[in-house]
Amino acid sequence: AAMRSRAEVDATLQTAKLNPAELLPVVHCLSFGPQAGSGECCLLQLEPGLCAELEAGRSLVIRGEKDEHAVLCSKDKTYDMKIADTSNMLLFVPACKTPEELNADLAPCNIIHSQIAGFSKNYWELRRCRPKLKKLRKLLMEDPYEGPDSQKDQPSTFSKYTTEDLLSLIQASEEEILHQLQVIDACKIEGYWRILDFDYEMKLLNHVIQLIDSESWPLSKVPLCACLEELGSLEPREMIEHILLSYGRKYVDDGEVFFEMLEDKICRAVAQMLLQNAVKFNLSEFEEVWQQSVPEGMTTRLDQLQGLALVDKSSRPETIFLLKVEDLPEDNQERFNSLFGIRQKWTEVDITPYIQDLCAEKQTVGALLTKYARCSMLNGVKVYNSRRPIS
Repeated sequence: AAMRSRAEVDATLQTAKLNPAELLPVVHCLSFGPQAGSGECCLLQLEPGLCAELEAGRSLVIRGEKDEHAVLCSKDKTYDMKIADTSNMLLFVPACKTPEELNADLAPCNIIHSQIAGFSKNYWELRRCRPKLKKLRKLLMEDPYEGPDSQKDQPSTFSKYTTEDLLSLIQASEEEILHQLQVIDACKIEGYWRILDFDYEMKLLNHVIQLIDSESWPLSKVPLCACLEELGSLEPREMIEHILLSYGRKYVDDGEVFFEMLEDKICRAVAQMLLQNAVKFNLSEFEEVWQQSVPEGMTTRLDQLQGLALVDKSSRPETIFLLKVEDLPEDNQERFNSLFGIRQKWTEVDITPYIQDLCAEKQTVGALLTKYARCSMLNGVKVYNSRRPIS
């Protein structure tokens, strides 16, 4: 294309009825470069925090397998990626000067000829979302660790996962994945992340509780060294330490490591052990057996079972059954469909532990219920049922 002269520019301004005095004297003349139509470029809109990450030399990673909707992750946050269309064509002009830069330029040249390297009618928009972590537990539950003896004879048919594997498979940031591994009490065995088989976990916990009982240690001060010494002949020492880390709070006193055993977590695990083999359990009988089964000095309370078990107050006598939040779908609508399939009407107190984890940043349980459920009164109590028929 022929270069425009200043006279041509002025004539164009006159035709457009624009007053040159109101414009900057410098003019950008644009022409399309040879590569402009190749569509090589994608635009990504970043919030200031993410922009600072890139400018500081850190990476942003797009994660997802072929059948998954892509997410973008920083070191500690996860974002949904959606294409946003724009009514104005967006042009990519290398070394393009903004009006501010032109104003600051003391020796402006009259006409700047710039080539358009590419264009776009849309861009990727990021929206902070919940990390998709349910798959993490699912992958590790393919081959739960049943102890050293079970591993010797049989080669595992399932994959084992390193941190790198999990980073490529799970749609969440590194910090969110590592935090979730802690939440689900995963441990590293020979470089691979594993979840303990529940029966094996209970066997280890039982060893520790029996030792505490026989030694008459206070539950708030269980010595690590003595536990490893006494139980090391029964189970691997790292497994004994892992169970103490899972069911206790570690602290150091006078140079020695101790654990304060966590009452709520131990009571919850014992309840799961009692409930996992029964479809339903008479509530009053269960409460009696449960209290007898926990270590002496611990007190069982039904609120320890939030997101693990559900009480059916409508049956006579009242019953309790296992319902684990981690077994429910991760998608919001599917989660509500599943819950309304189990029970037609829910009180807010009962349903909250099963939807709490769906709340996005700054979202409340109340807002979720307003969106996915219908509210009504039953015997003077506010209850929620499905907005749509459940097949």
